[in-house]
Amino acid sequence: MVKLAERLAFLYGPAAAERWAPVFAERVERFARAHPALARGARALATTPAEVWLITYGDQVTREGEAPLATLARFVDRWLAPEFSGVHLLPIYPYSSDDGFSVIDYRAVDPRLGGWDHVRALAERYALMLDAVINHASAESAWFQGFLRCEEPYRRYFLEPSEDWDLSRVVRPRTTPLLTEFQTACGPKRVWTTFSADQVDLNYREPEVLLEVLDLLLFYAAHGARRLRLDAVGFVWKEPGTTCLNLPQTHEVVKLFRT
Repeated sequence: MVKLAERLAFLYGPAAAERWAPVFAERVERFARAHPALARGARALATTPAEVWLITYGDQVTREGEAPLATLARFVDRWLAPEFSGVHLLPIYPYSSDDGFSVIDYRAVDPRLGGWDHVRALAERYALMLDAVINHASAESAWFQGFLRCEEPYRRYFLEPSEDWDLSRVVRPRTTPLLTEFQTACGPKRVWTTFSADQVDLNYREPEVLLEVLDLLLFYAAHGARRLRLDAVGFVWKEPGTTCLNLPQTHEVVKLFRT
């Protein structure tokens, strides 16, 4: 718990760390109690340069009348199994745009692909990597819809930079506007949208958001993921007057996930 508290203090200050460290620790301990084998084996899962991963969407191989994830598993069994160290599934969640990278529901499998039972079946046969889209959520997600209604805790889940923030150095991966205005129950609000107006950036300056994402990563591990790709992780922390890319706080967030 000491390292966890140190990470939180770096991000949020000593007072917040004192408050939140026991909450984070309890969440991790609850996962360890429920999945002791996974908790014990976590440190043995370091990826090596010798590994070869099959990177695929869940519906790249289809068969009429069969869930695409089941078809993919049979295809890998028959044709690819000896050639790959594991299977990396690109986003499998319900989404609204950007080929799956604008997630509506982080904890659901897109029913067009199958369900969690198909994911677990694949994980029983192969090392499984899932994408964790943790920088932003879909504007259609329950989290952002709660933000639009000004509901707790979601009204704090998305980043609203103040008017005096210097954004001149922000590194942009796309040409869409950095800030997008939405009408909310509390009036108009401008929120950070790194990738598009449909992909609204999460507010990691709020400890509760970090806890929510940590819980999500543990959920993926409980459902068979042995590796996680953190999508767009370099953008998660924003500070005025900086590039907002790969900031020290971003590295600390990743270290916290690995603690």
